[in-house]
Amino acid sequence: MNVKIAPSMLSADFANLERDLKEVERSGADFLHVDIMDGHFVPNITMGPDQMAQLRKVTAIAFDVHLMICEPLKYIDRFADAGADIITVHVESDDDIQACIDAIVKKGVKPGLVLSPDTSVTVLEPYLDQIAMILLMGVYPGFGGQSYIAETTQKIKACRKMIGNRAIDLEVDGGINFDTLKEVVAAGANVIVSGSCLFKGEMHQNMARFRKIIEE
Repeated sequence: MNVKIAPSMLSADFANLERDLKEVERSGADFLHVDIMDGHFVPNITMGPDQMAQLRKVTAIAFDVHLMICEPLKYIDRFADAGADIITVHVESDDDIQACIDAIVKKGVKPGLVLSPDTSVTVLEPYLDQIAMILLMGVYPGFGGQSYIAETTQKIKACRKMIGNRAIDLEVDGGINFDTLKEVVAAGANVIVSGSCLFKGEMHQNMARFRKIIEE
């Protein structure tokens, strides 16, 4: 299984964002995980599409855009136009999930669905033949630096079984570090989001250590 790594921009130094994004790219990351928060779906606020469009100008890395917002349908077109390569929306959001998937596909962007820790994987079943990514939250969304919720591992296994032979990436976000990485990969995750762990210290060294753990 080809495991991809997606450093989370949430943990970058926002005073030196261009520098950090170029370092992510140089380190060989597969995606940049871009967390979008609206202050309603989660308590925090990050950035809007205009700011993301500016980031798109300074890096060629694929943008994996995670919409933690109540009404994603209003903003899908704008984030697609701002340079998103993948857009994932929460099944717990207020909007119709099918309409969100259709809007993402219409813009030529890969669609994905996100599950918060308390949501059952069974809600994904109607959409499995339409999506390119499933994102399982290993923590409650909205804040960086939380500890991995142990029950997530069983959800990863259940999700991997549901996916079967479909070409769907199974992404996990939250609490992934040098200690938890091996567990989530063994359970079936093939896209790993990590913020605090990768951005603390030297990105290139941390990425190399991640790759070594994955290969083992």
